Amino acid sequence: MDVEKLIEGLDVDVWGVADVAEIEHTFHETIERGKYRRALVIGVRLLNDVLETIRDRPTLLYKHHYKTVNWILDQTAFRIASRIRKAGYRALPIAASQEVDWERQLGHLSHKLVGHMAGIGWIGKSELLIHPVHGPRVRYATILTDMPLEVTGQPLESQCGTCTACIDACPAGALSEEGYDMQKCLKKLREFASIRGIGQLICGICIQACPIGR
Repeated sequence: MDVEKLIEGLDVDVWGVADVAEIEHTFHETIERGKYRRALVIGVRLLNDVLETIRDRPTLLYKHHYKTVNWILDQTAFRIASRIRKAGYRALPIAASQEVDWERQLGHLSHKLVGHMAGIGWIGKSELLIHPVHGPRVRYATILTDMPLEVTGQPLESQCGTCTACIDACPAGALSEEGYDMQKCLKKLREFASIRGIGQLICGICIQACPIGR
């Protein structure tokens, strides 16, 4: 069974397959090493009209959209994993947004890294995965499997060039040409989370600022 069959009829805008052997050293200890051969990453595009409501802080519209897309991804990852299981292979769906290390804001694995290794995009100055067409306006989930899927590509070199849109827009001053300051970002995310109705660590400003996908 190929990936096109696995995702047929499902809400998937972007997908890629990476070799697990190259990245499993970054997985959380919960995931057994050597058990899976491939990582199938799937993406759902965020809607421009929702992102355009963001100015200097996340909006209630964005918060709900963010949660909805994560829910769609988790449901879709489960359905793909179920199809893989029915074909006789192992499958472990990894949630779109589930933290296991709160201090470092890490999940069971990095969907961004899987997507990068699968050739979906490059890591931008925002530290987000930048798709050549959709930019950072995609949320991702991953399915680990021993199904022998064909690896889709190689990591892409950055195409951000001289653009500093995300750096200029970051309200926390967490982005620069030198790198990403996670503590500054987290401080601002906690500030945003305290806004009535937001209640979670989201921002969206650097996503909205990126010209790719707009």
